[in-house]
Amino acid sequence: MGAWGVQIFDNDEAMDWTYDLEASSDLSVVTAALEAVTKPVNGALDAMECCNALAAAEVVAALTGKATAALPEEVAAWVNDKPAPDGTVVAKAKEAVRSVLNGSELRGLWEETDDFDAWTAAVDDLIARLA
Repeated sequence: MGAWGVQIFDNDEAMDWTYDLEASSDLSVVTAALEAVTKPVNGALDAMECCNALAAAEVVAALTGKATAALPEEVAAWVNDKPAPDGTVVAKAKEAVRSVLNGSELRGLWEETDDFDAWTAAVDDLIARLA
C-alpha cells in the first residue's frame, strides 16, 4: 500500500478508486466497494478492498453533508450534483468502516506503524460523520 498520510484518501488504492467513481453516474461503484468488505468472498478483508471501502464510506458521508475537509477535489465534484443516499446505504457504509477497523489486513498494516493511533482517529472520525 502506497500511503503518504493517515487520512482516508492518503493512499494509492483510494485515489485509484476515485477514477472508477468519476466514471460512474450512480452509487453502484460505492455500494460495490462497501459490499466487498461487508460480504467478503473468501472471508479475508484485503487491504486494497478496505482502502476502497473507506473511500466509498467517505463519499457516503459527503453525500449526507458531512464531508471531510480532506475530500479530494474530484470526489467533491462528483458528489456535488448527487442526491443524499438512503438509510440502507448509510448503514452499509457504517458496517463497512467498522469491519475494516475491527479486523482487516489494512488494520494490521497500520498496527505495524507509528501512525496507527492517528489512522484509527481518522477512521473513528469517519464513523462519527456517518452516525
